[in-house]
Amino acid sequence: MSGKPEKPATSRAAGSERGVSIRAVAARAQVSIATVSRVVNGVANMASPETVARVRAAITELGYRPMSAGRSLRQRQSRLVAVIAANLANPAMTAIAASVEVALRTRGLVLALCDSHDRAELQDEYLLEMRAHLVRATVLLGAVESPVLAAMRQAGEPLIFVNRRCPDDDAQPFIGIDNAKAGCDAANFFLGRGLADIAVVHGHLGSSATIDRLGGISQAFAAAGLALSPERFFTTAAAEHLEIGYRAADALLSGGTLPAGIACASDMIAFGAHRRLVEAGLPHGAMPHLLGFDDNPLNPWVAPWLSSVRIPYQAYGEAVLRMMEPDTPRRIILRHEIVDRSQGSTG
Repeated sequence: MSGKPEKPATSRAAGSERGVSIRAVAARAQVSIATVSRVVNGVANMASPETVARVRAAITELGYRPMSAGRSLRQRQSRLVAVIAANLANPAMTAIAASVEVALRTRGLVLALCDSHDRAELQDEYLLEMRAHLVRATVLLGAVESPVLAAMRQAGEPLIFVNRRCPDDDAQPFIGIDNAKAGCDAANFFLGRGLADIAVVHGHLGSSATIDRLGGISQAFAAAGLALSPERFFTTAAAEHLEIGYRAADALLSGGTLPAGIACASDMIAFGAHRRLVEAGLPHGAMPHLLGFDDNPLNPWVAPWLSSVRIPYQAYGEAVLRMMEPDTPRRIILRHEIVDRSQGSTG
């Protein structure tokens, strides 16, 4: 005998008793924490088969138990709250994110902000990364359907959906305006001014906000006996909102007679449409009346010609805090209003 104490054997049971962390698994497998999260969640398509096998071997050797340990840490210790926005180039989303940051700071919480660019694979990448950082909750500011999102929802992860409802589960926590009612109010804005001939320009139909806004507009016009034909709806696949508006206005100009009004499903779409109409040299009296959605904070400065459906940006932060509390309603509907700038400059 050498007299030296023997090292205890490494076993699955011993690892479980110690409460093995995801960081330890990543170190054993020589991969990133995000890669371990992907393998654990069954979304390992971005890793090689050899890497997946190495991670699974490390999980087995160390006795890693992700769900119970991870959830406990997220709920009891983390100060981080993730916000994954669909498009931070949109001033409306930036304003909402800023409202959330201010509210979180009052509770000693810290915002982690990501931009998914409305892409499912980027959204999944950020969801896994934020989960690995043990965020207390994840706020999805414009979610799209994706595999990791579905897995996290089914696992009961703390998710809050803002502006757009959850793509595959309408019962998930939601904060936003009543977009169907807002669409109806937008339609009545035109109808109340005798502007029955309008075009509607919108983004992709993967967004519940867009679907509801278009539905409200269509319903109100149909109720007035002035149903809008499918030819009055314009969009451009896989394009940014500015480009969608620009191309829609170009198509309307090519068609000859312009409509009396253009309802745009976002202010950014309205900006694009207005740019093309100005380029065409339309005089003030020939310019269709534009109505957007969001009434982003830049409008009084750069778009005094744009009427819009205003969403209450400042209210979102407090609503997110409320949604993070126990026994909170699963749906918080904020009040919208029409901002009429019909007498403003056409730029």
